[in-house]
Amino acid sequence: MNRILIVAEHAGGMLNAAVAKCVSCAASVPDAEITIAVFAADGAAVAQAAASIMGVARVLLVDHAANEPALAAVLAPQVARLAEGHSHVFGPSTTFGKDLMPRVAALLDAAHVSDVMSVESAQRFRRPVYAGNAIVTVEAAAGEPIVATVRVASYQPAAQGGSAKIESVKLDLAPPTHTRFVSVSAARSDRPDLQTASRVVSGGRALGSVENFALIQGLADRIGAAIGASRAAVDAGYAPNELQVGQTGKIIAPELYIAIGISGAIQHLTGIKDARTIVAINKDAEAPIFEVADYGLVGDLFALIPEIEKNL
Repeated sequence: MNRILIVAEHAGGMLNAAVAKCVSCAASVPDAEITIAVFAADGAAVAQAAASIMGVARVLLVDHAANEPALAAVLAPQVARLAEGHSHVFGPSTTFGKDLMPRVAALLDAAHVSDVMSVESAQRFRRPVYAGNAIVTVEAAAGEPIVATVRVASYQPAAQGGSAKIESVKLDLAPPTHTRFVSVSAARSDRPDLQTASRVVSGGRALGSVENFALIQGLADRIGAAIGASRAAVDAGYAPNELQVGQTGKIIAPELYIAIGISGAIQHLTGIKDARTIVAINKDAEAPIFEVADYGLVGDLFALIPEIEKNL
């Protein structure tokens, strides 16, 4: 039996969709028994959402005031405690997971495998390297715990309809003195979350200005899409950093990805390679983005986007 502990990411009382994708990954481990751990100040609703995921055997709820907001320095010792008796500890390869899971691996003195995109056995995993240009197979020592982050863009979410048992767990917690929460600054939007949206419209440097970048917002609103940006657009100040898609930004896998004025640098393509359908709009017919696009439209984006909106 491979007992797998998944650390739940959540915010605002809502379970992150990445957790269901971690369950899909864990379910591909042979003879897996899956447990989800929810760390919160009041996590009853999150725990209930986790319990409804098919394939989950139980949910451990650790309620403590120090768990809100979620700080890796606070959560890591708790995860390490709950990890006792588990063969694997999984977390999503998001900002949350990339911050937390290496700390957990250090506390457990365990092997750490990042960006798992497929499972070959309980110890063997495949993960991308060189900006996704190569895939390597890594193997951890048998009999030792494994801590991993799951490349959520490589998995479909596990189905709903589960009825896992929820257990409340009390842990003696001494919050660290070397880390304290000061503040959080985040953009607020009514649009779908970029990492979980089924449709994404992204703009590149060709838009030319902050004002012109707003051109894609109308299109995104028409189709209920999240908004993304290339690194070039972010570096030029046209869009905020949290919208960046690519190797040094967010890795996404929407059903539909529309790239507007984006040439298609390899770092950007790394972030969208798992998208189901890619549409590219660019005036340069030789732009690399057209090599990966399912549909391409060559022309002036400033004329084409209004025309597309009108037809929609």
